[in-house]
Amino acid sequence: MRRLVIDSATEACSVGLFDGDDLVAGAYAMLGRGHAEQLVPMIAALPDKGRADLIAVNTGPGSFTGIRVGLAAARALSLAWAAPLAGYSSLALVAAMAQAAHPGTAIDVVMTGGHGEWFFQPFDADGRAFAKAASLSPDQVAAESLADCLAGSQAEALLGRRRGKVLITVPLWPDARAFACLAANALRPDPLPRYGRAPDARLPAA
Repeated sequence: MRRLVIDSATEACSVGLFDGDDLVAGAYAMLGRGHAEQLVPMIAALPDKGRADLIAVNTGPGSFTGIRVGLAAARALSLAWAAPLAGYSSLALVAAMAQAAHPGTAIDVVMTGGHGEWFFQPFDADGRAFAKAASLSPDQVAAESLADCLAGSQAEALLGRRRGKVLITVPLWPDARAFACLAANALRPDPLPRYGRAPDARLPAA
């Protein structure tokens, strides 16, 4: 089975085309902004324009715009190719990438959030999340973080705030080319956006 993986939920933008668990081709760029302009050309540059039997997309948490760009592209291709669609968590992929390099290690994933907050989620040594993802202040994350390994875009920033020993720090962003690191049960058949925090906009009072 060929799988196209689309990941544009964070500052990084990446795509990967897999045959089973084997990476056929992929691309990765640290963009910050401009995912909408770069994502479709990245997919089109893949063999057979990325055509696949299943499409997996990063549903967040992450950037509101980046998540929606990835979902829009995935849904359009799913419709055009009659291919099923699945979603995965950006934090779960970062944890899986870190554990591929450091197996058997508990991982605290910490990523850039909105308005100065960080997305935080702890994973045990078997790669299972034992708490829900949360959007917290850096001080709150530092108080809750206990793992020996810190991974994610804010791993080094958290290291400076953490109390207690940290053995490993792994600055990472989600990378579609590392999708095979994810456990099969990490995929969700309901690829709805998971922004990780409440929207900033509020309806006007009646």
